[in-house]
Amino acid sequence: MIASLRHLRLVLAVQRTRSITRTAEAFHLSQPAVTTALTGLEARLGVALFDRHPSGLDPTPVGAALCLRIARALAVLDPALSELSPRLVLTASHAKIRAVIAVAETESFSAGARLLGIAQPTVHRAVAEMESEAGQDLFSRTAHGVIPVRPVRHLAIAAQLAFSEIEQARADISELMGREAGRVVIGAMPLSRSVLLGPAITRFRNSGRNSPVRVVEGPYSELSLGLRRGEIDFLVGALRADVDGFRQDPLLTDEMTIVCRPGHPALGQDPDARSLACWPWIVAPEGTPARDHFHRLFVTEAGIPVSLVETGSMELMVDLVGQTDHLGFASARQVQGVLKKGVLAQLGRPLPGTSRDIGLTFRSNWHPTLAQSDMVAAIRFVAAYAEAA
Repeated sequence: MIASLRHLRLVLAVQRTRSITRTAEAFHLSQPAVTTALTGLEARLGVALFDRHPSGLDPTPVGAALCLRIARALAVLDPALSELSPRLVLTASHAKIRAVIAVAETESFSAGARLLGIAQPTVHRAVAEMESEAGQDLFSRTAHGVIPVRPVRHLAIAAQLAFSEIEQARADISELMGREAGRVVIGAMPLSRSVLLGPAITRFRNSGRNSPVRVVEGPYSELSLGLRRGEIDFLVGALRADVDGFRQDPLLTDEMTIVCRPGHPALGQDPDARSLACWPWIVAPEGTPARDHFHRLFVTEAGIPVSLVETGSMELMVDLVGQTDHLGFASARQVQGVLKKGVLAQLGRPLPGTSRDIGLTFRSNWHPTLAQSDMVAAIRFVAAYAEAA
């Protein structure tokens, strides 16, 4: 954290009141205490946050950027704290909240302590203090572990997003001071990894950006949770229908196609759903748009059980389809390269009625850093080129 939650609240109050005196009165502190907190933060950051005038204090560009991030973070954090107790808005510290989150995620005090790298008694004390301040138990102690009450689950997600928002301020401040900082974390679904991200990251690097880029792979359910918590900046891949709290931007369209090994007995036949359903298949996992299309075409319509291998790995699909009589139900864009090389063959044309949108998924109120904006722009450029090709 750039500073304690209490000091960040003081900075935001100084921006709103333009006065050390009024801020001190609102927090029941002395003026020197507020001044010390403010100047201490400025010293750590190496830059002034406010310009002092006879009429009051005005934020510098760096101060305004920091206050924007603080306000966004508290807008998420404070309602979650108030759900447990309004008192926690004033008393909950970063360390106490992190301890509660760690125990909630691991459902264990000892595992939570290991996750944080601190002593178990420290975690116990932090949770006990939060429970005392909230006036209620935050966990149900059972024989199988400690189970967080529902508001604690809400707090865990809100706090992680809020702390991520505050950390983004470091990148904002560095950019304003002519330095590059922060990183870009992308949640990548299969198509984006093979078609969009490689060229986009290359373009990002060629633009002079050196910010670390992390690509997180996994099922949509895990990636969307990471996005909601602020652990992931945005997702790239097939868009979904259920996107509460998210904003989706389509980039290009894709269709599904059937692939097989060269010389497969089904080649040259009319790809009728009923006749193809008897072959073994390589398909995407349940819950994906690709699997939904497969189910509609080869289970609902054909009405015949099929032998399936489920995988989200294009490499495994290509390997199995290329060496066996399995058919692969795959993205037409993803298999373009292996079809051109003759590694696999396409059975018929891309399937009608299987069009799906590929795009970007953001939190609804996401406020990107400059580096994150540049990465998004690079992905948009590559997608536009691919769609036009």
